[in-house]
Amino acid sequence: MRQRLCAACGMIMEKEKIQLSDHFTYGKLLRFTFPSIIMMIFTSIYSVVDGFFVSNFVGKTPFAAVNFIMPVLMMMGAVGSVFGTGGSALIAKTLGEGKNEKAQQLFSMFIYLSIGAGAFFGLIGLLFLPQIARMLGADGTLLDDCVRYGRIISLATPAFMLQYEFQSFFITAEKPHLGLAMTVVAGVLNMVLDALLVAVFPLGLVGAALATSISQAVGGIVPIIYFARKNDSLLHLTGFSFDGKALLKATTNGFSELLSNISMSLISMLYNAQLIHYAGENGVAAYGVLMYVSMIFLAIFIGYAVGTAPVVGFHYGAENKDELHSLLTKSLVLIGISSVLMLLAGEVLAKPLSHIFVGYDADLLPLTLRGFLIFSISFLFSGLGIYGSSFFTALNNGLISAVISSMRTIVFQVIAVLLFPLIWGIDGIWFSIVFAEAGSALLAVIMLITQRKRYGY
Repeated sequence: MRQRLCAACGMIMEKEKIQLSDHFTYGKLLRFTFPSIIMMIFTSIYSVVDGFFVSNFVGKTPFAAVNFIMPVLMMMGAVGSVFGTGGSALIAKTLGEGKNEKAQQLFSMFIYLSIGAGAFFGLIGLLFLPQIARMLGADGTLLDDCVRYGRIISLATPAFMLQYEFQSFFITAEKPHLGLAMTVVAGVLNMVLDALLVAVFPLGLVGAALATSISQAVGGIVPIIYFARKNDSLLHLTGFSFDGKALLKATTNGFSELLSNISMSLISMLYNAQLIHYAGENGVAAYGVLMYVSMIFLAIFIGYAVGTAPVVGFHYGAENKDELHSLLTKSLVLIGISSVLMLLAGEVLAKPLSHIFVGYDADLLPLTLRGFLIFSISFLFSGLGIYGSSFFTALNNGLISAVISSMRTIVFQVIAVLLFPLIWGIDGIWFSIVFAEAGSALLAVIMLITQRKRYGY
């Protein structure tokens, strides 16, 4: 029986080895991107599981503290998005040009630089988190909880950055299923440790932070061992000579994702400030629930974008314009269908999901539910903006990608979150997210149309 099960698993995994150079049908596109979608979902689960256990087993104030300090922690790990997206796009293009040895050197350089950058930003977090949290407005118990949780997470910053990168590099290496398996293992480990360290052994915020840090360490370190050993993927860790030009290209190309991550963190701080003003601590807690749930929903779009980016980059490098057109057309159809389904799911699941996180608080529950019902409308537009930015990153056009990302995460949201509450109160804060996603979707469409002749898709 065991042999038959193993054989069946092998047939599923290797039924049709999909290569970057293939022509992609709808079925092949879904099979190739499915692992990256699941990877992103499980990555999102880290924070969601922390939030669930902290909210239900530790309390509302520690839950608000996690949401309050999380944007700072995400900013410290955001450099991983540069090497992950910008680097993988450059590597995929290099592979498409037939320069395999150069691709290995680029891959190795990005990994080693990430380790150094992660150590630097982790040290910054350890030393200056109290000052940062206080500057953002935390005090008393909220400040203590922010520092207690944040310092432990800071220790895992190098692994967090690597884990983020490997989600892209496994796909570029034509090993998306290995990336999926690694992320699932790390995600399940996080859930088990959260249950043990928060619910069974009452370690509170310390337990939640340890659970996340340990699981991130597994997700970031084990792939290094895989790529350092002999393997049959397209990528291997080797020696390298520093290539400043390639680093600059990857950095500028991946800048849109870095900007997106940093700006989302800054915007979250602005949202927290507005919510404290309009709804107090309950507002911050309600926003935390929406962010946790939206991370899982948006992970589907992000995972698809990450999964298709190396394919787009490869065919761009190979100058296969017909395949670029096919990939874009199919992707827009799939994103359109998914957007409608996620809007419906958000509206239907708003009540049960709100109950899961804050059902214990009679004042917080209706506030969260109301915000959820409004916020879910944004799912109708968010996929197009996310994919549009990723598509241009894959084409190695970091400028257009950065424009779409910055307008989505900075300009539209800042304008809306400052003005809308003056008109609609706290509802205006939830509607500002919808406005930003709709504006980003429109901008992405405009860019795709105006750049069509240039890239031939």
